[in-house]
Amino acid sequence: MKKISLITTGGTIASKEMSKGLLDSGALSGGELASLCQLPDGFDIKVIDLFQKPSMHINFDMMTAVKEAIEKELEDKSVTGVVVTHGTDSLEETAYFLDLTTNDSRPIVVTGSQRSPQEVGTDVYSNLRNSIFVAANELLHDVGVLVVFNERIYSARYVKKVHASNLQGFESFGYGYLGIIDNDLVSVYQKPIYHESYEIDGNEIPRVEIVKCYTGSDGLFIDAAVQNGVQGIVLEGVGRGQVTPYMLDSIQNALDKGVTVVMTTSAEEGKVYPAYGYVGSAHDLRSRGVILGEDYDSKKARIKLAVLLANGKRDIEQAFKL
Repeated sequence: MKKISLITTGGTIASKEMSKGLLDSGALSGGELASLCQLPDGFDIKVIDLFQKPSMHINFDMMTAVKEAIEKELEDKSVTGVVVTHGTDSLEETAYFLDLTTNDSRPIVVTGSQRSPQEVGTDVYSNLRNSIFVAANELLHDVGVLVVFNERIYSARYVKKVHASNLQGFESFGYGYLGIIDNDLVSVYQKPIYHESYEIDGNEIPRVEIVKCYTGSDGLFIDAAVQNGVQGIVLEGVGRGQVTPYMLDSIQNALDKGVTVVMTTSAEEGKVYPAYGYVGSAHDLRSRGVILGEDYDSKKARIKLAVLLANGKRDIEQAFKL
């Protein structure tokens, strides 16, 4: 019998109705959630009730606690895989953090739901059931952390929440899903060819902030971040990685003070690239010392930069090419 460890952290998947139209996110314990869901037969499922939190209450300390809980379960070599339940609002961030900081060949699956267990048409039961089948599947070894949602399997690296309420809440723009679960059968269509991981044990995760660029934006938020001691800033520029010229003095000041600055794009697909030569372009920024963040979106780039800084990795620019 395959052994699956189920780690619960709260979210809509574990919510109860407080009053008509209002949910108490994470109100259900792990045991209560498991008992409601009629988990599939043929598995030895151990429930670890870690948190009962809305996902926007999750921070790096809690992500690290999830990582440590996973590693503790995987110390048992008879465990086939791990499933983590999580609220959807920050699910992509926690999943990618776990992807970067765990290094075990066995499947680690993160899932959640868009509707509470009591709602008509809830996706709680199918998402949790499907995640268990994925965590037990040998074809999904050595692929990093996975997200299972609405019968689809995604890589944590590229998955993104794309709808506030629809059951098809997640997508991987430009990369697609890795496979599907259909009537309890897992089909795998593609796999990542490379998985990176970094040791952060005992290291504090440094503060990294995201600053968006828009017409007329200046250095106000960059200056505030620097004054408050951030170690990294992720710029969410536009197109190929452009910012306004009014931000440049503040960007240069941040670089001069030793803050690592990474440029990303707000576009759903495509890479940051030095395609233009004007002031504020990716070419201009790179010449000043800004790291071009390839095809990372700003939230994933923030997670990666924070992990790289905690790890002490020197060649951050090269790491963003992976």
